[in-house]
This record gives sequence, C-alpha cells and structure tokens, in this order.
Amino acid sequence: MCKVIAIVNQKGGVAKTTTTVNLGIGLVREGKKVLLIDADSQGSLSSSLGVAEPDELDVTLSTIMCKMINDEDYGKREGIIVHEEGVSFLPCNIELSGLEVTLVNTMRREYILKEYITSVRNLYDYILIDCNSSLGMVTMNALTAADSVIIPIEAAYLSIKGLQQLITTLGRTKKYLNPNLGIEGIVFTKMVGRTNYAKEIKSMVEEIYGKNVRVFGAVIPHSVRAAETSAEGVSIFKHDPRGKVAAAYKKLAKEVLADE
Repeated sequence: MCKVIAIVNQKGGVAKTTTTVNLGIGLVREGKKVLLIDADSQGSLSSSLGVAEPDELDVTLSTIMCKMINDEDYGKREGIIVHEEGVSFLPCNIELSGLEVTLVNTMRREYILKEYITSVRNLYDYILIDCNSSLGMVTMNALTAADSVIIPIEAAYLSIKGLQQLITTLGRTKKYLNPNLGIEGIVFTKMVGRTNYAKEIKSMVEEIYGKNVRVFGAVIPHSVRAAETSAEGVSIFKHDPRGKVAAAYKKLAKEVLADE
C-alpha cells in the first residue's frame, strides 16, 4: 500500500527540499517505487533534480491541478519525469502561485491534490510532497492528501517557536479536513552537533514533544557538500556517497521503512 508523506514546515531554510529529494532517493535505493511532488512555486525540488528552467516546462503540478478543477482528462504519468537515480517526480514552477488564487473559488478546494494522488497512488510505494514555506491553499491541499507529515527543523529558537504553530495547524487539519493525518516525525536538519546550544534545543524538543511525536534518530548534519547537490541535480548519495549526510539520510529512510 502506498504511503503519502508531506514534508512541511512554514519556516523557510530548514532543508525541506533537500530532505524530500534525499529521503525519496534513499527509499528508491531500498527498492521502493517513489514519486516526489514539487508543491512549491519556486520549483526548488525540480531544480534540485536537474530541471534547468522549471518555468519553461509544458506540464507541471499546476497543469494537472487545473485539469482536475476543470474536469479534464489527464494521463496518470502525464508530466512525470524519471530522474537518473530512479525516483519519479512531478515538477512545479511559478504558475502554481496563480493557482492559489484559483483554488479560493473552487469547490472542494482543499481536496484537488488528494483526488490526483488517489488516481496515481497504486503506481508507487511512497509519494512525498515538498511543501512551500507557507500554509496557503496548495499546502493545505498537501496536508489533506497526506497520510502523515515529516517536519524538518533546525536546532534554533525560531524553529521551535514555529513548530508549535505548525502542530496546531496540523491538529486543525486533522479535525476538519483529514481525520487520518498523522505526524511521521520530526527530523533535525543542518545540525551543528558540537555546540551546546544545538544540543539544548534538541533536548528541549524531545522533552516537550517526544512523548507524543517521534523525533527521528537520524540527525542531518550541516554540510557544504549537501548544499552542492542542488547545483549538480543529483542526490547526496551520488554527490558524496561516503559522507556523513548520505549516512544520515540512509538512516532516515530506514526509520521511515520501519513503519511498514
């Protein structure tokens, strides 16, 4: 059975896209069929997977969602690109910004993406949605479509403050839109583990949330090599296969798989 996971945090710069790409390819490396959905109008995931000019693509997530809204036919594999490392992805570009406005006046506006995912989920073992850094209509679509969420956070005060707001939003989404929505876990990213400050923040999160929400054992360390992968259009597994970041994402993939 396919599992749909949204990678979400309304705070920017916490490695949502990096986590989506490397977790997705990490799952592929474990023998799973994976679809990544770029749900950020900046097209960061698409760029990270080698699409040089996302704004020039003919078919993107926006195209598919518009067809859903207008009850037009679409192919199950329409717009999907297969990356050299075996992961499939549905790209995105700036057109998604305009879709936010369209969705406001659409019937069942929070369920458009869910309807699409329902039509393709039998083709995959995992579908990961890279959400943008806001809680707008497209992100609400992602949360309504997801079985669970992974929350990447940095070990920093503002990240902790935003975490409480996000968990409140997830609770409301579960109550009003998606009663099956769960929290897969919190994953620390860009971690500078040697500092006392980072350790204190991590301990605080574990103390406050750890009883009800899993804090993944995998911790993604801060690394220049990880930042370089976006320019290369490949995962950390190909760019720096023996590095500490690759080892951390491999561990994260295995933790996600342990829930099967």
